[in-house]
Amino acid sequence: MKILFITDLFPVKENETATPRTLYDFVEGWKVLGHQVDVIKPNFIFNSFLRGKPFYKQGNYNGVLNLNFWLPFLGKIKLPKENYDIVIAHMPSGILYADKLGLPFVAGVHNSDLEILSSPLYKFHFKKRLETALKNAKAIACRSFVIQKKLLALYPEFKNKTFIAPSGVDEKIIIERTPLQNRDNIKVLTCANFKKRKNIDKVIEALKGLKSFELTVIGDGRLRSGLEKIDPSVKFTGRIPNDEVLSKMRESDIFILPSVGETFGMVYLEAMASGCITIGTKDDGIDGIIQNGENGFLTLPIATEIRKILLNIKNMDDDRLKVLSYNSFSTIKQFTKKKVCAEYLQQIFKIM
Repeated sequence: MKILFITDLFPVKENETATPRTLYDFVEGWKVLGHQVDVIKPNFIFNSFLRGKPFYKQGNYNGVLNLNFWLPFLGKIKLPKENYDIVIAHMPSGILYADKLGLPFVAGVHNSDLEILSSPLYKFHFKKRLETALKNAKAIACRSFVIQKKLLALYPEFKNKTFIAPSGVDEKIIIERTPLQNRDNIKVLTCANFKKRKNIDKVIEALKGLKSFELTVIGDGRLRSGLEKIDPSVKFTGRIPNDEVLSKMRESDIFILPSVGETFGMVYLEAMASGCITIGTKDDGIDGIIQNGENGFLTLPIATEIRKILLNIKNMDDDRLKVLSYNSFSTIKQFTKKKVCAEYLQQIFKIM
């Protein structure tokens, strides 16, 4: 099958680290399944500089056609020379571009789309265009259960054409183990770019002075110096390669990231794959995959609430811990790259 994939959230070069690789993983996964996939990256030049995104000259980069635009697709857009079986577009610019082609397409919805659809800032222009594009889409792929819930709260008429399109992990990294073997030294890990919405400060505050817990923080950013001052006993590693992150996860008992505004959150899946008791944020990206108290925990981004969950985990009896760990292991086996890529296309076939 021939697929045209359209999004601006796509790395142009192999060594590009500033762009998430979650959508890249879908493309590579579909190729492994035997499909031909071409990628168009429609890029607003002003937006690139405004958000500090990598900027590349217009051209084809190993199968990624990077197209630069000063204005948001005003006027006609040339149709692709090839005929495609499916056009899939993610992120606002990708969806708007696909809608201009006049071809049947699937829209992949992220938090960025919900922001345009709900923020007064976009009321007079982008909101209407994105609404029209979503109405024209043959199917809508929501990147998480929470995003689907929020989208249908705004547009219940989309119910019959939406489905969940989560990410997946490489099955090779999945291990089965029972954490908390030493309750006198419980290793807690968090990992993120140091942005306010990641709420790393709430994690540090929750653990400050808590006996039998040891916190390691992976990541970096302009907030680092302020975070280090909250509790000098916390270990900061800075940014480290992904294989080292996974190694740290396998050495840890609990992974927590009470982040808000997440489209999905691959780091939670990686923590579950590494055998950690994983704590995410209630009503945010990973909610729906993590079922509170069954295969992990969900918290509000409040230090006192985080502290309660950590103490609850410490006092958990062995049988309940084993069930929780087994449920987490069973869940992550359903979210491998191969399975989510195949399921994505199957959901499209069901609707279209």
